[in-house]
Amino acid sequence: MSLQIDIRKLSLFNKMAKQGANTVANHLSQMTGMETEMEITKTNFIDIRDVRAHMGHEKQVGIHIELVEQPYGYILFLFSVGSAKQLAHGMMGGMGEPAKKGFSDMEKSAVQEIGNIMTSGFIDGWANVLQTTIDFSTPKFTYGPASRTVEALVGHRDDDVAMVLDSRVRVPDSNVEVKVYTFPELEDLVRMMRKIEV
Repeated sequence: MSLQIDIRKLSLFNKMAKQGANTVANHLSQMTGMETEMEITKTNFIDIRDVRAHMGHEKQVGIHIELVEQPYGYILFLFSVGSAKQLAHGMMGGMGEPAKKGFSDMEKSAVQEIGNIMTSGFIDGWANVLQTTIDFSTPKFTYGPASRTVEALVGHRDDDVAMVLDSRVRVPDSNVEVKVYTFPELEDLVRMMRKIEV
């Protein structure tokens, strides 16, 4: 199938990113009681073969889900260790000591819960734009080189493109950088976008 799409529909990519970010912020505000904003600062399309280089081999915290309905594929949220701990301790409300090395079970659980809120919010935003519902798997926590995480998720897909969103999550007293890597099955996504009136 051709991946050609009406140029007027390209704005749907930005709309999906913006809607996803707004829904994430609303969900985080409700769950944590902290006023939260999520801003998408940049949208890039990168060849999957180049994504691993783009991520580097530094240890990062990842939360990923698999989309089990169209447009299928994966969504990965990446945080630096410092950002993940900051969000986790905001969620924990000052309970528990930060782990000296890696993540304590409590921190891991808090990051996973944040990942759950962010991924479900993001997918809800996408589903609104695509005028559908999208079911997805339980979010999984990873800690290690980000390039290895991507290799495990989409290493077999050499002919595809990833949509990478640079974003910033703002909560009181902190400013957390989050990268969102989306790996939809492009043919399915284009098929869905073609059906939408703009």
